[in-house]
Amino acid sequence: MSDFYTRIVSDVLFPLQERLKKHDTARVHRQMDASQWWPRERILALQLQRLQALLKYADAHVPYYRGLFAQTGFDPAKVRSVADLQSLPFLTKADIRANSDALRADNAVGLARFNTGGSSGEPLIFFIGTERVSHDVAAKWRATRWWDVDIGDREIVVWGSPIELGTQDRVRLIRDALMRTELLPAFEMSDEKVDGFIARIRERRPRMLFGYPSAISHIALRAEQRGVRLDDLGIKVVFCTSERLYDHQRETITRLFGCPVANGYGGRDAGFIAHECPSGNMHVTAEDIVVEIIDEAGRVLPHGQSGEIVVTHLATRDYPFIRYRTGDIGTLGDEACPCGRGLPILKDIQGRSTDFVVAEDGTVLHGLSLIYVVRDLTGVRAFKIVQESRSLTRVLLVPEAGANTAGMDAIVIEGFRRRLGAGVDVAVEFVESIPAEKSGKFRYVVSHVAVR
Repeated sequence: MSDFYTRIVSDVLFPLQERLKKHDTARVHRQMDASQWWPRERILALQLQRLQALLKYADAHVPYYRGLFAQTGFDPAKVRSVADLQSLPFLTKADIRANSDALRADNAVGLARFNTGGSSGEPLIFFIGTERVSHDVAAKWRATRWWDVDIGDREIVVWGSPIELGTQDRVRLIRDALMRTELLPAFEMSDEKVDGFIARIRERRPRMLFGYPSAISHIALRAEQRGVRLDDLGIKVVFCTSERLYDHQRETITRLFGCPVANGYGGRDAGFIAHECPSGNMHVTAEDIVVEIIDEAGRVLPHGQSGEIVVTHLATRDYPFIRYRTGDIGTLGDEACPCGRGLPILKDIQGRSTDFVVAEDGTVLHGLSLIYVVRDLTGVRAFKIVQESRSLTRVLLVPEAGANTAGMDAIVIEGFRRRLGAGVDVAVEFVESIPAEKSGKFRYVVSHVAVR
């Protein structure tokens, strides 16, 4: 059970913070807390109702969709089932980049600019309104409570996004202290840094950890190597997100932290798509998210068949994501979960992942530390980073058609050397396309240097 301070935070301080930010999080959370127990048919009826409202709104207020609906002869007023979405084309990252302004609702206010994490190799800039933020935060809050922890419980976040790391100003630090959450930057994973993380985790004795599975499992293995226990701290759960969670990482984290691992799936672009319950199933946030599974030809597949995950986020009126191709692979299940929740199940998620790289001096860095150098370059459609050795890293760049590439290689070389070391040879090559691995999967950071 949560302590008195946690209840003050979750019942008073956090809702107050959200209201001050003009977020409707607390109300949405109350609704989601109830609807998760509805029969699946009732949840899907709510989903359809919200889909119809989103499509009508997009037709009335979003230039991109008004034009698309007219071009395809799509009438939102005639939508009677989720299957009617199949009359619309998919939304791709290229579509968003080419129609950034037209995707914005004509009456949208207070939109915030966001970037994808970049692990797909396709940098993406888009916008999010307060409705979307409120719903995503509420969904995460609901999933957190599934594991008998809550906002206000002591938390350590192992993260590397510059969005979070760049906002550690005084107000943010005070807020984090009140919420009892602490950020450990996951970019640099040298032995010295990781030893400091281990010491801080032992001192802090959090009830939950949150972060990249690669970074958290790396911390756990370093503690084991040093003979430092992490399973005697009372940690209730480790929440993993942003990367594919591999079985060996789950085993390592569970064994060395002495607690279960809860997997989360989603992203800044696609939203809070699914989260694992204590019964071991990944539940789709169906009140907000429509998930379709498609084959290589773009045909929607039935439950039980694996294909690309396509999402429609129903809380994106200000900047709609309708039939958005995630690039990830998964399967929809139709079975009931022992936990009793009526939320649909998403299985076999093969999300993108990033590797560690090793600097010239032996410092272990998260692959995202290099991705962020390339991600925001104007005119880059895709990229791949291959660390051949500590002294050589190759970067493949696919420029947009007609993009000015002058000086682009110098920016990459300077940024990589700042992270990997001044003596590292960084070879930048402009290519027309990036081939897949032999397995058929794409990896956007590949290191051939062993991590100790």
